[in-house]
Amino acid sequence: MSLDGKEGSPPDRSTKQSSGTLSSLPPQVAVQTNPTSWYADTRNLLSDPVVAAFIAGGVAGAVSRTIVSPLERLKILLQVQNAGRNDYKLSISKALIKMWKEEGWRGFMRGNGTNCIRIVPYSAVQFGSYSIYKKFAEPYPGGEMTPLSRLVCGGLAGITSVSVTYPLDIVRTRLSIQSASFSELKHDPGRKLPGMFQTMRVMYRTEGGIIALYRGIVPTVAGVAPYVGLNFMTYESVRKYLTPEGDANPSPYRKLLAGAISGAVAQTCTYPFDVLRRRFQINTMSGLGYRYTSIWDAIRVIVTQEGIRGLYKGIVPNLLKVAPSMASSWLSFELTRDLFISLGDKGA
Repeated sequence: MSLDGKEGSPPDRSTKQSSGTLSSLPPQVAVQTNPTSWYADTRNLLSDPVVAAFIAGGVAGAVSRTIVSPLERLKILLQVQNAGRNDYKLSISKALIKMWKEEGWRGFMRGNGTNCIRIVPYSAVQFGSYSIYKKFAEPYPGGEMTPLSRLVCGGLAGITSVSVTYPLDIVRTRLSIQSASFSELKHDPGRKLPGMFQTMRVMYRTEGGIIALYRGIVPTVAGVAPYVGLNFMTYESVRKYLTPEGDANPSPYRKLLAGAISGAVAQTCTYPFDVLRRRFQINTMSGLGYRYTSIWDAIRVIVTQEGIRGLYKGIVPNLLKVAPSMASSWLSFELTRDLFISLGDKGA
């Protein structure tokens, strides 16, 4: 069974002819024949693999990000903390305790609302567009794709999703650090940023218009394309390997394992791009000490001042985040997608 939830088989000419005949019927005839056809049409629409993947992707994104919100925020705080600051230079457990003592539960969840607003369309577009792109790479509907095809389709899906939702991502980064315990920001409350939409308006008016909302998108795309490509390629490959012979699907536990492995592999390979993305997103914020002129300048400065480890700041909490995040994401995606696809089977 492929990731669109349906078994693949070579095309059959008789099927094509019959479906073509049905599709040629005027919609008025269908309405007159079946008064409840709108209900059946809705079920058929929701059971379409692309639509089901789009909806399931949004659900998967919200579930996975909420589960790991505290680690996600800690990762961002570590990424944007330069060599001269030690506010969060602690063990992961102590850093989380510090966050809890200073900001409470809201500190753990700060930026998660914005993150969910971003991740729902981001994840929906990612999974939905992957389902579209893979149609061009499959030898036949539902057919087996090569690892390279999965990598390319996943990369294109990543580029599509990040291009649509990037302004929400840069605002989320600003919101995540606005109340953190960085000394300059902590002792000058007047410099804290407003809410999500106010932040977006302020950035648009004072930092260069639409360009400000897409600052850092180049390293983001450079990191997201291989990350998403590796994620899809690794997950489908591991999923297939973990599926017992003769079964169409692995157990939920095996799906969780496949998701955790795919996330860890993809994140480790592309993490430096994520650090560069965060640094560029706050490049113009006063009090944080970053003034990069280009990607290569950022790499040079980071390596010179912070060493190679500077490109991997925050990777430990991020890897701890990736396992439950990607595991829950893939499992909730498949469960939700299969639920919607089954609507078509029930309506048949």
